[in-house]
Amino acid sequence: MKLKKVACLGLAAMVALGALGCGSDNKAADNKAGSKVTGSVTGSGSSALLPLAKDAASKFKAINPDVSITLNGGGSGTGLKQVADGSVNIGNSDVPAESKLKPEVAKGLVDHKVCVVTMAPVINKDLAAKVKSLTKAQLTDIFTAKVTNWKQVGGPDEPIVLITRPATSGTRALFQEFALGGAKEATNKSLETDDSGTLLQSVKDNKGAIGYVALSYLVNNKDVATVAIDGVEPTLDNTYSGKYPVWGYEHMYTKGEATGAVKAFLDFILSADYGKEIEKQGYGVTAKMQVKR
Repeated sequence: MKLKKVACLGLAAMVALGALGCGSDNKAADNKAGSKVTGSVTGSGSSALLPLAKDAASKFKAINPDVSITLNGGGSGTGLKQVADGSVNIGNSDVPAESKLKPEVAKGLVDHKVCVVTMAPVINKDLAAKVKSLTKAQLTDIFTAKVTNWKQVGGPDEPIVLITRPATSGTRALFQEFALGGAKEATNKSLETDDSGTLLQSVKDNKGAIGYVALSYLVNNKDVATVAIDGVEPTLDNTYSGKYPVWGYEHMYTKGEATGAVKAFLDFILSADYGKEIEKQGYGVTAKMQVKR
């Protein structure tokens, strides 16, 4: 009788453990199901950051197909204004929000630094044989229209054609601060654009043209030539070391702390796994910078 009783108790314990085990499996399954990301993400702003944002969106959607993501350019000023007024979830910017918005408005935004961006002067390829490097002083004179012919800076006898960016452009603000020493850039309304793809096409099509873009737009691009500044080439290695001066952080701003699909998307971009993709696209990894700003 005792033997039979012990056997019954053992069987009961096994059933109980089995039930507990099933309960744990269901809980895990519920958690997994609960972690499924749904919803929508909207963003606008920096054209320099747009290629990375779109690449990240594509890879994020591959594992989260139920999330809708809409991303546009428009310039850093536009992105910051739109995230501040709630028109978009994320405002992409090449510059800190405080430089484009009133202090009380900027205070309501949360900054997510996603990478480092390097800005490079680019010229029409016909100029490349003679114009390989410019000093900061020469660049400033060119972009403020004090110098109007390439022969004045050692180039061919060719009028300089400025391909400029609008005042809302964060790329312009960054280039103006670190390449032009704060000098106000001249405006060429007929060829003004904050679309970097359009700008590159304009530089390619106009003999004597000069503009500037993020390195991310020059990956595999053979249509234009870059120009060194004071003999230093615009490369990631020179940016990391601090030798090349025209760089800044890329920011993704949210109004308050991000939640839901927006938080999941930002977490994905800032993850170690996606960090491996950043340099492939011409952006710098913040942790590799040997100088700070």
